[in-house]
Amino acid sequence: MKTILYMAITVNGKIAGTNDDTSWTSKEDWDGFRAICRKVGNAVIGRRTYEMVIKEGMQLSDILTVVMTHDPRLLAKHSPDTIFTDKSPKDVIAILKEKGFKEALVCGGGILNSSFLKEGIIDEIYIDIEPLILGRGIPLFADGDFQPRLKLLEVKTLTNRQTVQLHYKVIK
Repeated sequence: MKTILYMAITVNGKIAGTNDDTSWTSKEDWDGFRAICRKVGNAVIGRRTYEMVIKEGMQLSDILTVVMTHDPRLLAKHSPDTIFTDKSPKDVIAILKEKGFKEALVCGGGILNSSFLKEGIIDEIYIDIEPLILGRGIPLFADGDFQPRLKLLEVKTLTNRQTVQLHYKVIK
């Protein structure tokens, strides 16, 4: 099963500002994110990303969302289009595979991104780089013991604001 990481970042590698603010991301980034979610059919996110998505009204009802959390309040929730789990990244991929998915889409946050990278199950990375520098915020990857090499597959300009998308393959 192919696992794809898709994130918007600032020039200095932040995926959100203080208080999980992502208001700086472009419409084109959100459009690309929604398109890949619908193509893949699922999105794997962490608890804080889930709370931000709900707060912003950005949840996609036509895909399966997997929320990785240890929060007992969320683990007790049940929804037909959302799975709340405290399982490992490899277990989450196995769940999606059992449900018939051919690809998994990992969409943050920084701790979740690192956990998937550390287990060696990210195959491709799409990074939309927004023309902004944030002095404080959440990094693309939390610190961890990993150092994968990447092969650049494609570079695209997404907006006239000069948002750039980098598409990499993770070399295993």
